[in-house]
Formats: sequence, structure tokens, C-alpha cells
Amino acid sequence: MSKNYFKEYPNSEGYFQDYGGAFIPPVLEAEMKKITDAYYSISKSHKFISELRSIRKHYQGRPTPVYFCNRLSEKYGARIYLKREDLNHSGAHKLNHCMGEALLAKHMGKKRLIAETGAGQHGVALATAAAYFGLECEIHMGEVDIEKEHPNVVRMKILGADVVPVTHGLKTLKEAVDSAFEEYLKDPINTLYCIGSVVGPHPFPMMVRDFQRVVGIEAKEQFFEMTGELPDKVVACVGGGSNAMGLFSAFLDEPDCELFGVEPSGRSLNLGDHAATMTLGKPGVIHGFKCYLLQDEKGEPAPVYSVASGLDYPGVGPEHSMLNDLKKVNYKTASDKETIDAFYELSRLEGIIPALESAHAVAYALKLAKENPQDSILINLSGRGDKDIDFVVDTYGLPKK
Repeated sequence: MSKNYFKEYPNSEGYFQDYGGAFIPPVLEAEMKKITDAYYSISKSHKFISELRSIRKHYQGRPTPVYFCNRLSEKYGARIYLKREDLNHSGAHKLNHCMGEALLAKHMGKKRLIAETGAGQHGVALATAAAYFGLECEIHMGEVDIEKEHPNVVRMKILGADVVPVTHGLKTLKEAVDSAFEEYLKDPINTLYCIGSVVGPHPFPMMVRDFQRVVGIEAKEQFFEMTGELPDKVVACVGGGSNAMGLFSAFLDEPDCELFGVEPSGRSLNLGDHAATMTLGKPGVIHGFKCYLLQDEKGEPAPVYSVASGLDYPGVGPEHSMLNDLKKVNYKTASDKETIDAFYELSRLEGIIPALESAHAVAYALKLAKENPQDSILINLSGRGDKDIDFVVDTYGLPKK
């Protein structure tokens, strides 16, 4: 990759080669330009950078550690490591960009934050950021996900956020994005829509990636300090793709590091039973940007499914779409069964309960470990599984000891 990669991508119009851009109503064009201009100016200022670094150190608890999985490695052959984003305050990587976006909103004089959430981790993180900065917060969440992720719904409400149930369509993540965006259109002057991943119209894929780069920067330094080398393989789950871009960003220029993005193959690869966008999608436009997209016969966004509420999105980040075309990242899948098995395997061998989203990455990493017993594998454990335990046990039961 080019040494100036992060300056070259995206370009001034928000494109990562053929993907990205801003397909938005004219009423929003001026507001998006204000956000872009503010980000470019404020985020480079000493005051903004110093405040964000202080927040990360003293409030979020960064840096999060890299951990060697001794028992998992003994069983599966390869040396398996975790970047412990589950130990980031609020329990996932999402707070990295939420604190950045909320800080930007504060500097721009915004009064309210609005967003969608699937698994609830982005919603909890944004509600946390809103409480920290004294801003109003409104989170749109599909009714299906509200039921699956009840603990996170309670957390959002305790933190002071208004949680808006979304009752149309499949009542999951895509519909939550639709609903939040419609509400944002009513008052873009006083509100910042804090998109929950590296998706959406420019400048959001760039902003979220930049705020998440801290994950990769830390992990690369920590891994080298622990082992004296870089990992052979780097693995992260991909829905929209924020945790993956955060980790991958530090290894894009390392030819000896293989990168793997893991999507949900769900119940099967029949349309509506999975969210394997890179595997089975094709270029299209959704929510104001161009990306790989799962589409129905009419070319509309297709219904999707995943056991992990944070991954059931028919699109994917435009930067991921470009990296797929460039064959810089290997996009693979993990099924529901493989994910649940990995969920319990990590819990019982290492005492770490992963989020179902992160368990997709663990599941594929265990395959890699069996096939490459001499390699080192670094997994982004993007979130903890407190939110998922009731759903998993009620749906799948406890495995036999």
C-alpha cells in the first residue's frame, strides 16, 4: 500500500476508488460539508487531540491489552492472541469513535446525538459519550434486537438515552438506520448523526476509521513488544466493519501479515439466511454510499440475518469494498453454529465471554489455527458477551462439560 494511503483514501469526494461517496438529499449537502470541514480542521488541532488522548487514557482505560491465549493455543496448535477491546470502557471498541464523534459535536455546538444500534454496543457507547459531554441522546433500535439485547437496552436508558423501537420491516439493524436517518433529517442543524460503523455518506467512513485506528496502532506495538515479530494472521469480524478497519489499518503495509475479515454465513447461504456481503454481494448504494451490497431480484437491499445483531447489515464499509477488490483482505465466513461453539470454547478455555460478533472472528481463527499450527494469529476481540448470555443460553442451551 502507498505510504500516503490515509491521505489518498478517501479522496476529496469521499471515494475509496469505486466505493463510498455521498448519495444524500440536497437538504443535507451543506450540513455534510460543515461536518467534513469541521472534522478536517478541529481533529488536527492540538486542543482536540490532547483532549481525546486524555479521554482515552483516563476515562476509556486505553491502551487495552493484547493477551496470549495459552489453553486455546495448546488445543488448536497455533499461537492465538486477543486484542482485548472487550476491556475498553462500556465493553467494546465502539467507544473509540463515539467519544471522538461526541467531542466533534461539542466543538461544533451541537445539542443532540442520534444513532442506530444493532447489538446495542454502539448505542451504549454513544449514550456513554453523551452523558460524559452533557448532550441529549436518541438511539433507534429494531424491536427484534431490543428483545435479543435487553441488557444493553437497560444500560442505554440508565445512561439517559431515549431508545426508540423500530417496528417496520425486519425490525433489525437496517431498519434502525433508516429510522435514525429520517429523524436526523428533521433537525440536522442541532443534531449530529453518529454513525456506528465505517459506513454512510462521506465523511463518516473516514472519521470512524480514523478514530478506530488506535486499536491497530496499539496492537501492532504490543504484539511486537511481546513476541519480537508481527502476527502471521490478523482476524476481525465484519458487519459494517469498524473494528476490523481499526485493527487492519496498522497492518495494510505489512506484506507478511495476512488479513481476514469474517462475515456471518448465518443459517445457510440462501438469501435472507446470512449477511455475507463480501461473499455474495455486488456493488450497490445504501444509506448514502456505494459498497458491496446484498440485493434482491429488484436490486433493493436484501433481507439479512445473523445470530449477532451487530452484523446483520446488507452493506459493508466502502473501504472494505475497495480492499476486497485489491485482494488486500481475505473475506471469509463463519456460521451460527461455528460462532456459538467458539463462544463457549473461549469462555471455558480462557475465562473470556466474547460478544457474538467477536465470536465470528474467534470461530474462523480456530480454523486457521488447525490449518497453520506454526503461525501466530491476532484476533480483535471487539466486545464482551454480557449482552448475549441470556439469548445464547435460552436459544442454544449450555454445552455438556
